[in-house]
Amino acid sequence: MKIANLMNTFAMIQTAKWAFSTRRVKQVDAVGLNNDVELAKSGDLVLGRIQRIGSHKRIQLRSGRPNELYQGDFIVVACGARYASDQFEGIAQLNPQGADLLAGGGCLGKMRVRNGKMKLPTRVLPIGLLTDEKGVVLNLDQYALPLAIRPQKLTAIGVVGASMNSGKTDATASLVHGLRLAGYRVAALKATGTGAFGDYNAYVDAGADFTADFTDAGMVSTYEQPLSRIERAIDTLLGAADKSGCNIAVVEFADGVLQQETAALLKNPRVCSAFGGFLYAVPDSLAALGGVYALKQIGIVPLALTGVMTQSPLNVSEAEKATGLPVISREELRDPAQASCLVNSNPSIVKDQLVV
Repeated sequence: MKIANLMNTFAMIQTAKWAFSTRRVKQVDAVGLNNDVELAKSGDLVLGRIQRIGSHKRIQLRSGRPNELYQGDFIVVACGARYASDQFEGIAQLNPQGADLLAGGGCLGKMRVRNGKMKLPTRVLPIGLLTDEKGVVLNLDQYALPLAIRPQKLTAIGVVGASMNSGKTDATASLVHGLRLAGYRVAALKATGTGAFGDYNAYVDAGADFTADFTDAGMVSTYEQPLSRIERAIDTLLGAADKSGCNIAVVEFADGVLQQETAALLKNPRVCSAFGGFLYAVPDSLAALGGVYALKQIGIVPLALTGVMTQSPLNVSEAEKATGLPVISREELRDPAQASCLVNSNPSIVKDQLVV
């Protein structure tokens, strides 16, 4: 009977749909289950079964493609929290009777708040926490990049925004592309957020020489994580980029400048000292004015404004007059001359970084 149960467990694990957030995990390490799912902490790997299809009808696979979900499917995801003003806010907590798929990239927890436009989350029955041959629960942190000291010669440009869907990822990918055409070796990094392949794939498509995010540093989500851990993760990602031969990194921060982790990181002088400057992505001119004011209160003056606003000439004109800052569209960011000009517009940014 025990052998049969073990074989059944192994079959469920091997045939399950493994989410993007688990892409660094060695699947062969997962050989058993711990049934105490209520003891799960952020990053613990969970084998679950789809109970009800809700807002997330697909799961993002570790292979980098979406996969349609069906009731009864087995999935492997990570327990975690999420902060997404346009979707869900939830915590890293599992109920043995059912949990919420907070993000299609593979974040499972307990929803607390949802945006009014969202359906209820997809419900998942947590079957157990994945364990290794010694019975130790597997956690993303076990597969993280080695801790690294922040490199001194790597130039970094930060991309922050007014909110979700303000154009941060588009700006990040566009700047990466422009700098690559200008002759730089460019890393594209995601400092905060919840694990998903949308941003990651956008960076790869833009031609980044090195791509990584906080999941590579062992976190399924940075929401409600200690700031010291996120800070170490940023240093580690920058260190990995430097080790890969990159000489400039474009780093995106999730959500808006008022989100708790992003706000705290931007107020941290040590974190900000890693960056030669910041782009600020906004949906409209009023968000530009308010965000620039908020950033100036903590000593940050953006290099330029960008984002969804750039689709509206009138909003661009209003923002330029109100803030005194230049506005750069994604098309301009993709232009090597414009991208180089932006990087070189701040005296604190290292300029002698071109690939020979």
